[in-house]
Amino acid sequence: MKMKNLMMAALAFVPSFLLHAQQVNITTPKTEMILMAPEGGDLKIVYYGTRLSEADARTLCEVEGGRQNAYPVYGKWPSGEAALAVKHADGNMTLQMAVTSVETKTETISGADDCRRAAEAYAAQGKKKNPNGIDAASPRVAATAKGSAQHTIITLKDKVYPFTLKIHYRAYDDVDVIETWTEMTHQEKGAVWLNQFASGYLPIHVGDVYLSSLYGSWGNEGRVACEKLVRGMKVIKNKDGVRNAHSAHSEVMISLDGYPQENVGRVIGAALCYSGNYKLRIDTNNSDYHHFIAGINEDNSSFALKKGETFTTPELALTYSEEGLSGTSRNFHRWARGYKIANGTTPRKVLLNSWEGVYFGINEPGMYGMIKDIADMGGELFVMDDGWFGVKYPRDHDRQGLGDWEVIKEKLPNGINGLIAEAKKRGIKFGIWIEPEMANTTSELYEQHPDWVVKAAGRDLTTGRGGTQVVLDLGNPAVQDFVFGIVDRLMTDHPDLDYIKWDANMEISDHGSQNLGKDEQSHLYIAYHRGFQNVCQRIRAKYPKLTIQACASGGGRANYGVMPYFDEFWTSDNTDALQRVYMQWGTSYFFPAVAMAAHISAAPNHQTYRRIPLKYRIDVAMAGRLGMELQPKHMQPEEVELCKRAVADYKRIREVVQMGDIYRLLSPYAGQGAASLMYVSPEKDRAVYYWWKLEQFIDSHYARVPMAGLDPKANYRITELNRIDPRPIQCEGRVFSGAFLMSNGLDLPTHNQAGHGDYDYGSRVILLEKVQ
Repeated sequence: MKMKNLMMAALAFVPSFLLHAQQVNITTPKTEMILMAPEGGDLKIVYYGTRLSEADARTLCEVEGGRQNAYPVYGKWPSGEAALAVKHADGNMTLQMAVTSVETKTETISGADDCRRAAEAYAAQGKKKNPNGIDAASPRVAATAKGSAQHTIITLKDKVYPFTLKIHYRAYDDVDVIETWTEMTHQEKGAVWLNQFASGYLPIHVGDVYLSSLYGSWGNEGRVACEKLVRGMKVIKNKDGVRNAHSAHSEVMISLDGYPQENVGRVIGAALCYSGNYKLRIDTNNSDYHHFIAGINEDNSSFALKKGETFTTPELALTYSEEGLSGTSRNFHRWARGYKIANGTTPRKVLLNSWEGVYFGINEPGMYGMIKDIADMGGELFVMDDGWFGVKYPRDHDRQGLGDWEVIKEKLPNGINGLIAEAKKRGIKFGIWIEPEMANTTSELYEQHPDWVVKAAGRDLTTGRGGTQVVLDLGNPAVQDFVFGIVDRLMTDHPDLDYIKWDANMEISDHGSQNLGKDEQSHLYIAYHRGFQNVCQRIRAKYPKLTIQACASGGGRANYGVMPYFDEFWTSDNTDALQRVYMQWGTSYFFPAVAMAAHISAAPNHQTYRRIPLKYRIDVAMAGRLGMELQPKHMQPEEVELCKRAVADYKRIREVVQMGDIYRLLSPYAGQGAASLMYVSPEKDRAVYYWWKLEQFIDSHYARVPMAGLDPKANYRITELNRIDPRPIQCEGRVFSGAFLMSNGLDLPTHNQAGHGDYDYGSRVILLEKVQ
């Protein structure tokens, strides 16, 4: 435990007359947050940024100016934006919170232990579980048993009402991220209505400040928006109910030194770790600050908090870097791999998914053929997608069968175990697609349990995909048991199953729960995601090493509320390589390559109908978790051979790409006709450099892109991967210093599709290896 935090922990037990101006320092290796927590007074934030010397921190706390409430509440001076707003049992709508205690303790971060405890607690509750499916504070789950953190808890109580607020700060000892969240509880005679309940607040001093965020839609996820913060309110929100990362993201970067640059400049990063509806607000008023508030979206979600019940908000993760946008990304990626992605330090397999190859046309000979094909190309996993289940209502299309998770024997006479055996014979693993939160009205499940679906009382049922899809109400404990049972039965019957692709193809389309009481209907969205979390915790407690992909109509579940339980996410249903350059670029702002599924697909592309050369498709997919999304038997022999070499090359660089530090170099949004990034190993002994051409015009000229992140004193040998040119590039096998490469970059020919008739597209992947 750090000395300053030891002092703060000790002060929590000092008599109140000594606690006039308690300084709370929350530190990571390179960052620091300073709070003032006087007993009986307001909690104030003094500073957030790079870590200070003890002398500077002490002097800063002696200066009274520039302090803001660390968690603004509504009621007294109500004109400002609030993080917390309530209606007390007697109707009073004001809060006035005062510090009562500060406690700091060292935590060992162990996600596996937390999941086990969650499962045991769930089992112990049995039928005594809250009938609404809403637990009290659920265990906060980390993804990998590794590391430690300093956990500071500041308790505040209302000066009049028996209402208690606890503000939590978790500062990691080995990564530069601070998580904050809140807990509310009370002892009032009736329910207290929570009308706003943010996870955290951060004041950002007015200046030449820019906001970078992600936007998009289905098939166009992860696009980057950058705008200067000006007077008024900026709101980023989601109200889908099930998925939350299609049209916007709950992660942002705030650049403090003007228009953001990739590897220089001060940047604050924030990520709300929640799987459901969210709202990020930035209020720029007539003060000296931009007021950033992030939390669950309270729209139509007011929460009636019962006496003695605890409401816990999701974590808001904060980081700070003086190395630009990419430096902030590197902070998020290290934190994510270690603590926020299931099995985040385990390299991912190269796979073939059946969807774009056969769609619903599943049959045993076809699956056996695809298993052989990916094994022959050096792949390690085959995943059978939609179309394998349903007895009374066979899943031959998207209008029936969803919810009836029984193998269609006519399609798969030897069942799933037959496919697993075939994969094992070929030396690879087998995975399967499910969509356990959903059903079709044309299904045995719906016929037996129409009361399990989300539906507004007195209204006709609204359906989605195929005209028959509905959402199961995960706030219902019976539905939670059913969804857990789908995975549990698959794994019990097929213990060698290696991978599950978990899809979610519909939003909540009716606000109504057949499980919640009439006075609790506003709990629907929160209850759904608490139920979802309960299911995920149970699955991970029992199957910690199972690889699970979060697919939600593509990239709808790329968020850190989901990722502690999932190993990766499907970045987008759009596999067009040109558009993927933009989507993967934005997604990399917050998520590491180990979690970002990127597949080589067919030409013409099934979403955009664009014809892109195979090499370019390979080179784009190799910047994430490499996979394939096509029918190998439709490929030409030379294409098969190129993919085989690409898989072998990717295995050479997999550890660097999936576990390395990202340096984005030339943005596709910069209008220079190209994009470039690189991954560097933590030891700086290996790196992988990517360059993609984005447009082709007569008289086009492309900038030479300097590299980054290398050891300036080291020398690196150059090797091109996925080469299709008849002759090697001139720098092939040559050795350059890290200093030269970071100052100058390399001259690389742009028309590397020459001879193939494809001048519109050019791409390079370069491996750099340190030499003595």
